[in-house]
Amino acid sequence: MNKEEIIRMRQKFKPKTWAQVKANDSWSVFKIMSEVVEGYETLSKIGPCVAIFGSARTKIGDECYHTAEEVAYLLTKKGFGIITGGGPGVMEAANKGAHIAGGKSVGLNINLPFEQQANSYIDPDKLISFDYFFTRKLMFMRYSQGYIVLPGGFGTMDELFEAITLIQTDKLVNFPIVLINRDYWGGLFDWVKKTMLKQGNISEEDLEIFQLVDTVEEAVNVIEEFYSKYSLKPNF
Repeated sequence: MNKEEIIRMRQKFKPKTWAQVKANDSWSVFKIMSEVVEGYETLSKIGPCVAIFGSARTKIGDECYHTAEEVAYLLTKKGFGIITGGGPGVMEAANKGAHIAGGKSVGLNINLPFEQQANSYIDPDKLISFDYFFTRKLMFMRYSQGYIVLPGGFGTMDELFEAITLIQTDKLVNFPIVLINRDYWGGLFDWVKKTMLKQGNISEEDLEIFQLVDTVEEAVNVIEEFYSKYSLKPNF
């Protein structure tokens, strides 16, 4: 779908009246409940997994695609399953790496009017589709033992900063968050340090919640060292 088609698609969604909002909310409760129940029942059986995030727009052959595939492959060989958003780009690459390594390949797909369809490297019994972003994010938070974050857009930033916020506020059990590619992420977190930290909106300790690295090997080592420190083991 090209830019013009996306714009036309977005223009079809007109604001709802307040009466429509209230009626829709009542029926949405049941859909939300079904997504949570299905997610809990499926993901409670998968064992320790690492979530890998990045752009759905990354093309096959891009360096970022190769990085996602490689890091997923190595983590799978270390005994972790891989969870992604289930779509194309970085998500496809990560699921592909897990699939090639013979490990668990999980996809939490989101139903969208454009851009995303589930990729073919997800285990058939481990593909769940969601209508709501917030129920999907709940599953990532609850069933991931680490985050690997590659270059991405707004959706990737959303997942990243929600996890940082929940760890910062002790609403989520601490787990490693690793961002690959300092050139991509460095400017953002330089601003975090120079502006947010300087103005007292975050603390020095908050900067320890995540790590920036440049290589696949560094990313895998962060995950391994974290769990060896706590004497925890993945799927092996």
